[in-house]
Amino acid sequence: MALATPAFAQDTKTTTTETPAQDDSARDPNEIVVTAQGRAQVLADVPLAVSAVSAEQLERSGATDIRQLNQVAPSLLVSSTGSDANTSARIRGVGTVGDNPGLESSVATFIDGVYRSRTGLGLNDLGEIERIEVLRGPQGTLGGRNASAGMLSVTTKAPSFTFGGMAEATYGNYDFWRLQGAVTGPISEQVAFRLEGLYSKRDGFYKDVNTGRDINNRDRYLVRGQLLFQPNSDLSIRLIGDYSHRKEDCCAAVYATADVSPSNAGLIAPGTPVATILTGITGTTFAQYFPAYNDAYSRRIATSANRSYTGITNDWGLSGEVNWNLGSVEMTSITAYRDYHNTQAADADYGLADILYFGPQSGREFKTFTQELRFHGDAFGGKLDWLVGGYYAHEDLETKSQLNFGNDYGRFAACRVVYGSFSAFYSPTSVGCLTPTGVAVLSNTLGPLGAAGAAMVGGLQRLDTVRNVGDNTANFNQTSSNFAFFTHNIVHVAKGLDLTLGLRYTNETKKLDANFNDNNTVCPAQQAALLPYMGVAALAPLAGGIITLTCQGNTTSGLNALTLNDTRKENKFTGTAILSYKPDDHVLVYASYSRGYKAGGFNLDRSAFKNPLATQPLPIFPVSAANSAYYADVLQFDEETVNAYEAGMKYSSRGFNLNVAGFRQEFSNFQLNTFNGTVYLVQNINGCKQSLGGGDRDLSATTGSCPAGQTKPGVVSTGFEVEMGLSPTRDLNFNFGATYAKTKYANNLVGSKNGAPLDPALRLLPGKLLSNAPEWVVTSSAAWTPSLGGSLRGLLYVDARLADDYNTGSDLFPQKAQDSFVVVNGRVGISSDDQKWALELWVQNATKANYMQVGFSSPFQAVSTTPTATAPGGSQIFSAYLAEPRTYGITLRSRF
Repeated sequence: MALATPAFAQDTKTTTTETPAQDDSARDPNEIVVTAQGRAQVLADVPLAVSAVSAEQLERSGATDIRQLNQVAPSLLVSSTGSDANTSARIRGVGTVGDNPGLESSVATFIDGVYRSRTGLGLNDLGEIERIEVLRGPQGTLGGRNASAGMLSVTTKAPSFTFGGMAEATYGNYDFWRLQGAVTGPISEQVAFRLEGLYSKRDGFYKDVNTGRDINNRDRYLVRGQLLFQPNSDLSIRLIGDYSHRKEDCCAAVYATADVSPSNAGLIAPGTPVATILTGITGTTFAQYFPAYNDAYSRRIATSANRSYTGITNDWGLSGEVNWNLGSVEMTSITAYRDYHNTQAADADYGLADILYFGPQSGREFKTFTQELRFHGDAFGGKLDWLVGGYYAHEDLETKSQLNFGNDYGRFAACRVVYGSFSAFYSPTSVGCLTPTGVAVLSNTLGPLGAAGAAMVGGLQRLDTVRNVGDNTANFNQTSSNFAFFTHNIVHVAKGLDLTLGLRYTNETKKLDANFNDNNTVCPAQQAALLPYMGVAALAPLAGGIITLTCQGNTTSGLNALTLNDTRKENKFTGTAILSYKPDDHVLVYASYSRGYKAGGFNLDRSAFKNPLATQPLPIFPVSAANSAYYADVLQFDEETVNAYEAGMKYSSRGFNLNVAGFRQEFSNFQLNTFNGTVYLVQNINGCKQSLGGGDRDLSATTGSCPAGQTKPGVVSTGFEVEMGLSPTRDLNFNFGATYAKTKYANNLVGSKNGAPLDPALRLLPGKLLSNAPEWVVTSSAAWTPSLGGSLRGLLYVDARLADDYNTGSDLFPQKAQDSFVVVNGRVGISSDDQKWALELWVQNATKANYMQVGFSSPFQAVSTTPTATAPGGSQIFSAYLAEPRTYGITLRSRF
């Protein structure tokens, strides 16, 4: 595993310890101390898999936030989509995807023992850290807070009673600047402090060819202050306060042509339906609208000049950790309050036509209080190592959505209908996209639409007026209260033979209230005018299509009368059992079972609303309080659970270590979030023990149900991991890691625990690998730090990560597939032996590997969604969030 010391740890988060920075890869693994089981233990004595990454290892790999952990942890994948707030982490191919804050992360993030409820909340420059631990598999006992797939635990550097500090300056291409400094030392014999700050700025990777602005830039800073109070050897109190600010333009996407994914060949080309409409309504040439056609990695884009990508994030918090030795019992208490606020504007169609955008008030805020209390001790003459504790969390989540149709939406939507049904009358410069002749012919009672012609033409002309309307705002407020009691006990059965038993009880309550302020008054007018024709078989497709496009995503002023209030409660037991045996100081073997859990909740998106009368567009009736309970219930999704089995072996000695682990994880009610080009879907995915006869793979929303009591896990992850480290001398270190994870859906899928049919938009899922879940990932690294004489030391470092083919889209459309690729980083430098100064040249993505993080259906940009054998999405075009290009620079560092 690339530059990460292999480690093993039980399902829990890491508590804070004060240890100096050092290169763990050059140390004896039997001397490395981790606290991943809630108590300080030697690494070689702890069963189950965790990768411990030291500060020096992260520094060499160039990692400044958790996304860059990909390069040092083969089982981990962290990616970002529409904004940094929407970062997703996956371990062994499993994670929570999508941009919906109602879904909590399957990979929990802890910073200094404090839970961050969404991965994006922990995404910032980390500052100086002590270590990061990547725990693999469900964390069902000590760190049981929604960690159904794994955990990231970050421990920052603590204050020291020895005066010291550091300063660092980095400059790179894209005019990248990063300045960082820290100072620590004693205030008195009992109190020490630490103060650090950093500032980072960089131009964007994407260039708008029309406005000259660049997108995906960086402009952020972080300050963190700490106090450490140690009145005696039995009591330690650590107080931390931090504040971070970001004001950045994020995140652009490119149209996915064949150079991004071969399956997109021909979907975007001169003369294709969508390209013809987009260029027609904007009066541009094909080259002007698609400046990166078949050259997506040039990152040249053309977006609406009047739309912003500006996002502002303020994140601050206070925490206090108390470690108190009460004699035979050790107590740990961690208390924290955090406030996170993010607003994010975006040109949400990512193109020159102004179709869809998020206004500047779109955003989310989390206010979270957490308290954890643990007691740890020994009993029965040291035969029992026991731990008990409790946890409480209260979170207020507020989301505001300003998702609006843009200036060109109405004309674009009308042209979709006319181009597909009345192409002879297509005129992108005319009202309703109809030529004057078309208006006359279609309105004539003797024309092809008969007596309904005038009504249909009127519908197209009303559709044309849907411009700059939508949410102002849609407000979802959720209050979550969570408490848990847990115990984690290690029974020393015999010399070298241990039995670990853990159990956790979790109680979760979520309350939702929502209200809407939507100014799309065209939707109710359209419904009133065209609803009578929904009962006429020949006219229903046209009338329904016009209504649907007018009210797309449930955008209607009719929702303003709706106020939602609902409560969801859950009670779950989770836990673990591990049998481990250490025949000597070098070998550990183990087998384990663990059960994990992630809370259910509410889909915080109005597009999730469904019509009680499924045959008619929503809402075709007056919205009233009588409908509130129905809509609130529609938003709910169930809790996700996992049963995991693992067996492994670990060998460690000075200069060499080898870890091998095999695993099987079975997920029930797997929480899936996907965007189908029109609306956001959240479904619980389960399998069916019986064959569904292909009912889960067709276009019908009613076929493919599973009989009661016949559901089974819908996602299963099976595989193995190998980690190896070799240090023939202290100056030379090699690391290797490989993860094989076959993380796939069951062959027969349903969309709920009760066996309801799978949504047709997910028809490609059965039997396939999950999105962003390559079967193979291989990492490797080499570091050489030779003495150069005269108190000088050199550095030569390189690491690489190879990822197998995988699909980046949660609906698994082939147009979102990513071929295998390799990312290589390197660093060369010179320093003094005592590290008082160092000068380094570095490069990230040295070989300019081109790959996408996530592919997605371009919003509304389809003339027909009817699938074919070669185009499962119909005449839909696709976009992609690309990974970062090659970057390089120079760093000057001093430590004192």
